Amino acid sequence: MGEVIRIHEVGLRDGLQNEAAFVPTDEKVRLAGMLADAGLTRIELTSFVSPRWIPQLADAAMVAEQAPRVPGVRYSALVPNLRGLEGAKAAGLDAVAIFLSASEAHSKKNINKSIAEALEVLEEVARAAKAEGMWVRGYVSTVFGCPYEGAVDPAVPVRIVERLFDVGIDEVSLGDTIGVANPRQVRDIVGRLQAILPLDRIALHMHDTRGTALANVLAGLDLGVTIFDSAFGGLGGCPYAPGASGNLATEDLVYMLEGMGYETGVDLEKLILASEHVAELVSRTLPSKVLQSELGKRIKDRDRAARSR
Repeated sequence: MGEVIRIHEVGLRDGLQNEAAFVPTDEKVRLAGMLADAGLTRIELTSFVSPRWIPQLADAAMVAEQAPRVPGVRYSALVPNLRGLEGAKAAGLDAVAIFLSASEAHSKKNINKSIAEALEVLEEVARAAKAEGMWVRGYVSTVFGCPYEGAVDPAVPVRIVERLFDVGIDEVSLGDTIGVANPRQVRDIVGRLQAILPLDRIALHMHDTRGTALANVLAGLDLGVTIFDSAFGGLGGCPYAPGASGNLATEDLVYMLEGMGYETGVDLEKLILASEHVAELVSRTLPSKVLQSELGKRIKDRDRAARSR
């Protein structure tokens, strides 16, 4: 039996929030069920933010309420403030995520707050959520680079992570929001955090903008990280990070990990079906290399069958 790797599926939230098309509520609920059926046990459903800012997720409450409850599957939602937390609780969720940036410029663009101001709000949200017995994840974005400031001092995200754990969060996800990270940076940041936190509370959230996401995952694996974020089909980006392409595709991550002998618990064939369906809904080709390989194989098989008739 190989080591178990936990995959945190973010496509329904981090993926769909960046799509031009609004995916109907019933289809989001159906996709949640397909992802759970594929064996994903950590699924981020939506974000309880103002629909003025992210209209693609205006149906957050309905999606959270209607997603099929499956034993062993943890659904979560992003919440920016206490109002968002109340919305998530009312929708029946027992897990939430809070978020902030490691760069001042991105923080201002994203939530119109400085890092210090954002931390004050999020500490209040985290304490309130923990008081309710909820599981709380913290996202720190632009850890490896900012679209407005460029390089980010590694000491900044480390200080932020320390503050978040001081208020009792359960896990932190380190985000390569614009896909500029390299394995050396991953080793540096994770190494700094490893000195103060157990690795089973650290996740990596890598974007594949420049094709380095899997290399960065390998760097994390070598250090002992066992939690990785990804999005089915490679959906995603960031509305406030120009040029940021999709997240690491869940199919590509699963294919590599399973091939290396790790256990993910994910049925790749069922996962591909979910990605095919969402590609139809957003009316575009998705960047997942495993998905494209499978689709290409089917075309070749059909052509071969046609020629043999």
